[in-house]
Amino acid sequence: MRFMVITKATAASEAGRPPATEEFEVVGAFIQEMVDAGVLLAADGLHPSTQGARIYFDGTTKTVVDGPFTETKELIAGFFLVEMKSLDECVEWFKRFPVLRPGDGERSNIEIRRVVQAEDFAEEMTAEQREAVERRDAGARFD
Repeated sequence: MRFMVITKATAASEAGRPPATEEFEVVGAFIQEMVDAGVLLAADGLHPSTQGARIYFDGTTKTVVDGPFTETKELIAGFFLVEMKSLDECVEWFKRFPVLRPGDGERSNIEIRRVVQAEDFAEEMTAEQREAVERRDAGARFD
């Protein structure tokens, strides 16, 4: 099963303050453990919402709103994409995630969500649709 582990933004991450050298080392060691275990598919941080945009859809109307976005607790600072046997295994891995600066006394959290995959729709998809998804997956790049 694939899971997306979402790290939440803080005032520091939204201000664009880079992590300290120690944080790079500690988090890097955690990431290396996942690489060595063969469970990490991707991991990246995101720039602050000041450098982003949202697109709102209302029927045929599409409205683009540039960042920043005000509710920091609702924003994403980064993500991990991992392959695990179960949600329980993923939770056990990420209970060890080294959160060094939750942010100026803020309570921090990460969110774990299972990624929808073609086999989740096995009964609803035709053989041709499953093959098309497999071809797209094989052509996708994660680097």
